[in-house]
Amino acid sequence: MSAPDLTTTIKTLVNQESLPDSYADTVKKTILPLAQHIQSLRQARGEPIIIGIHGAQGTGKSTLTLFLRELLTMHYRIPTASFSLDDLYLTRAEREKLAEDVHPLFITRGVPGTHDIALGQQVIEQLKAAGPDTETPIPAFDKSRDDRCPPDLWPVFRGRAEVILIEGWCMGAVPAASEAELMAPVNELERSEDPEGTWRQHVNRCLKGEYGQFFNQVDSLIMLRAPSMECVLQWRTLQEHKLRERTISAPKEGGKHSEPAQPSRIMSDQEVVRFIMHYERITRASLAEMPARADCVINVGEDHSFGEPLIRQRQ
Repeated sequence: MSAPDLTTTIKTLVNQESLPDSYADTVKKTILPLAQHIQSLRQARGEPIIIGIHGAQGTGKSTLTLFLRELLTMHYRIPTASFSLDDLYLTRAEREKLAEDVHPLFITRGVPGTHDIALGQQVIEQLKAAGPDTETPIPAFDKSRDDRCPPDLWPVFRGRAEVILIEGWCMGAVPAASEAELMAPVNELERSEDPEGTWRQHVNRCLKGEYGQFFNQVDSLIMLRAPSMECVLQWRTLQEHKLRERTISAPKEGGKHSEPAQPSRIMSDQEVVRFIMHYERITRASLAEMPARADCVINVGEDHSFGEPLIRQRQ
């Protein structure tokens, strides 16, 4: 690995993502050791591996995943694909049907039950089995429209992936231990809009079922540990502000797929507060129990700074 080339790559990515120059230090302190850990794991396994990246909203999962993918691909010469659980969200129409059939709260994307896990598994199998010239479409979701992008706009990965990075706020989460634990509401949303616990119970069944099977194939689970639920709310609000700015500054005509144009579904600050309540139960549970079992924990400061990765070897 050439140091000047590495420095150039890091600087280019920092500029591309509009990050402060100091993020280059984060890359050297936190992300490079992670890339080396993944490289060692890939060598030890001798086959494609799956890395799960867990972190509450706003912790920096997408940025971490981007840097890992580029560094592994360009400097460690390990073909690396990545996608987010967010890109597996059910379409708006599918969630409308789920809301009608199971519980109205399922109209809101996010919790287990609102993803197409079978689609994610299909992508993994294709990436692992691909030949040198195989092209694997990677699903994409447009949050500003709250709907999945048309398939012909999905990015394409060429060849076989030796590392597959999957990031998501509930990546690796486990179901509640008991029905009693589920029935005590954690916030006003659960108290007033799910008084019978129907929504919570369905989410938990999904975690026990296909989500649990999907998460169990992960070879290494990385956790970005937020300092508090309050920080998560602040960070997610900031994300929505940035999304609004990008949407306002984007070109108004989007070609054939924008006819007719869908209304923008960017949230107000009060809507973000309610939105986060959908995630709160699993986020709090993961903050409490996941650090003890994750293969790597990175503490995230209130200022978004990353600590050094705490890596443990699986027995």
